[in-house]
Amino acid sequence: MTGVDHSSEDTTKTSPNYTLGDLVRYALQLGTLGFGGPVALVGFMHRDLVERRQWISEAEYKEGLTLAQIMPGPLAAQLAIYLGYVHYGVLGATLVGSAFVFPSFLMVLALGWAYVAYGGLPWMQAVFYGVGAAVIGIISISAYKLTQKTIGRDLLLGAIYVVSAAATVITETENILLFLAAGAIVWFVRVGRGVPPASFALGIVPPVFGTTLPAVGAPLNTLLGQIAIFFTKAGAFVFGSGLAIVPFLYGGVVKEYGWLDDRQFLDAVAVAMITPGPVVITVGFIGYLVGAQTGTVWGGLAGATVAALATFLPCYLFTIIPAPYFRKHGKRPGIVAFVDGVTAAAVGAIAGACVVLGRRTLFETGWTLEVPKLVILLVTMALLLRFKKLPEPLVIAGAAILGLLM
Repeated sequence: MTGVDHSSEDTTKTSPNYTLGDLVRYALQLGTLGFGGPVALVGFMHRDLVERRQWISEAEYKEGLTLAQIMPGPLAAQLAIYLGYVHYGVLGATLVGSAFVFPSFLMVLALGWAYVAYGGLPWMQAVFYGVGAAVIGIISISAYKLTQKTIGRDLLLGAIYVVSAAATVITETENILLFLAAGAIVWFVRVGRGVPPASFALGIVPPVFGTTLPAVGAPLNTLLGQIAIFFTKAGAFVFGSGLAIVPFLYGGVVKEYGWLDDRQFLDAVAVAMITPGPVVITVGFIGYLVGAQTGTVWGGLAGATVAALATFLPCYLFTIIPAPYFRKHGKRPGIVAFVDGVTAAAVGAIAGACVVLGRRTLFETGWTLEVPKLVILLVTMALLLRFKKLPEPLVIAGAAILGLLM
């Protein structure tokens, strides 16, 4: 894992022993059958493309993984985009990234239609009754693991983590300024000289964060513009794994703009958990629900399409634009420090979101604790801690069955 030669001989002059069609077909297969979240998906890519088929070298894979980790956006999707870029440039990145995301997008479209058309049926409500609690358990375990891996014993990162978690719990939303300030503080402490962290953070915040989005009742074209603005911010400024986008989406979709209520949002996260491919594809389901509130199926389809494109386009650009220069500049201390700070804040926000969503799920009717949901949540966490390789979709399926039985 150390001492890898990142010279151009390893990564830029290797003749591919596969066609672009081969890689696109593999991406379609992984997007259709790849369950388990971002960590599992990047593991599958290493196993299949590096070890078994030897289409990608170890150095190329590690470079792509590092770039995906330090850039905002979904980890697995960005790695797939980079691996498509390695030998086939922008065309390869575009086709492979699209093939990886498209199967799960079609699935959330179908689920969004069914949810809107039959969401009032008792069986669907029962399924999501159990699934919602299991989702909280899965996110909680992920937050625990991310905390261990990301924060460690670093006191500065630990302080940022605590502040971000507390801010999320208190405000029930995610503040992008806090994320950027966290990156600026760590950059300033480790490598910065003479630049105040707050000024650094504020100087790179684009004017779009001052935009106020109108309510859902606006005409469809206006609504699609609102969706495009919000989900572009989600794709461009959320660091970490796929679950890192959850608190950002919750703060905007539920708290700030009121597009969905808490139950609908948890259902959207659950849909992402039970479908293969990137977890971030939940944006397609959310976009469908928001667009469908215009009263037409076309509104739902358009909302899902715009939300997905707006979310994935930034990560696509953040992958193909720096790819040629990444090996030369990607390990500079300033970049590493800034990303460390942002990541610590993102993980703290995930932990805070677990508290907010858990509280609203377990105490859905006032302050009366819903014991069945608590049991499902605790059992989910116990199973995932006890059986490290237990597939999350299997847990979700079990929770759905329990919801139906109850």
